[in-house]
Amino acid sequence: MKFRFLFGILCSCFLLLSYVSSQVNAAEYPKQPITIKLEGAKMPPVVYSHDVHVEKQKIDCVKCHHKDPQNPKACTVCHGKEAKEAQLSARDAFHTKCQGCHKEMVAKGLKAPTKCMECHKK
Repeated sequence: MKFRFLFGILCSCFLLLSYVSSQVNAAEYPKQPITIKLEGAKMPPVVYSHDVHVEKQKIDCVKCHHKDPQNPKACTVCHGKEAKEAQLSARDAFHTKCQGCHKEMVAKGLKAPTKCMECHKK
């Protein structure tokens, strides 16, 4: 009985700390939209709003910044122009994460861009 109680307390503390750390992290994201333009890309850049994704859609930073959500960096820090070993190229990483998430949202009946020119705007 004591073990269950202590386990419950530990789980509650872990959840509370996770929530607090995600809220601190979310407060530090860029408030202005950022422009994602990959070197040598043929398509127009993508304007990305952290505010739409974090505040309005309630997407946790770790969904994209999977290596270090407490100290997020631009995706291109890890994902370069070309794929390396088990690491996707920046283009493939963006398309996998972004398109995958958008398609999941549409499947749930939510609105999200899924066509190239809906994100790549001139």
